[in-house]
Amino acid sequence: MDRLAAMDSFVRTVERGSFAGAAVGRGLSATMVGNHVRFLEDRLGTSLLNRTTRQHSLTEFGRLYYERCRSILAEVEAAEAALDVAQAVPRGLLRVTAPVTLGCTVLPRLLAGYLRRYPDVKVDLVLQDHRLDLVADEMDIAIRAGMLPDSSLIARALPPIRLVVCAAPAYLTAHGTPQEPADLASHNCMEFASAAEPLQWRFTGSGGESTVTVSGNLGINSGQALRAAALEGIGIVMQPDLLVAGDLAAGRLVRLLDQHLAPTLQLHLLTLPNRQPTPKLRSFIDHVVAESRRVS
Repeated sequence: MDRLAAMDSFVRTVERGSFAGAAVGRGLSATMVGNHVRFLEDRLGTSLLNRTTRQHSLTEFGRLYYERCRSILAEVEAAEAALDVAQAVPRGLLRVTAPVTLGCTVLPRLLAGYLRRYPDVKVDLVLQDHRLDLVADEMDIAIRAGMLPDSSLIARALPPIRLVVCAAPAYLTAHGTPQEPADLASHNCMEFASAAEPLQWRFTGSGGESTVTVSGNLGINSGQALRAAALEGIGIVMQPDLLVAGDLAAGRLVRLLDQHLAPTLQLHLLTLPNRQPTPKLRSFIDHVVAESRRVS
């Protein structure tokens, strides 16, 4: 049996939590993955996993062996990547995850330019507003908005997204137009439904920074749907300007509180650490970083 394949099955079992999870996407059955792990245990003469009906956990030796296997597999990947670098032709599958709003606005334009330049690369773009795990979900790159938690991922800053407060003319006619950030407290302000804390919108004006606690009778876990709700005159939203720019230009939405700057939303491009970038990965990173700065 191929020892490297067995090591890969073992590492994936640890990271996915089961033989069945490790088999996903590899063309193997859970039984075959289990055979790989048992092959290693027989070869080493000791157990690597404590098995229960629901999950697997590492033995003390298994934890040490898992770290060594990860290092060995990373070296093998780096050796193969070095060959790709020598060939210098980006090719193959690249899996990218990003927020839905970005995927529906600026990313198609960035991807069009990249794919024209590198036709041998296939990009799978997975749009999710909740954050996927790069290892467990087999992603090469994540583009994320907002503050980053502490992690071992390599982060590259992209130009931030400007936010804008706006509402439909029909809403403003019915409820009045806020003149100061504090006025928002008496308006119907819509936000992502997943927000656990009371909504606080921050502004910067001639008098310095201010924060106002807002509330509303509609929460939606989609920026596109919040935009649609605003167009229907339901309430006020704070959304990325790239999402509502066309509506503002056409007068379907009205920009509010022009004398008070809304905060920006930080963007980062994230990749896994300790991996030699392949040509497809390096070329994609370079393209996105360069193009996002050019159009910002």
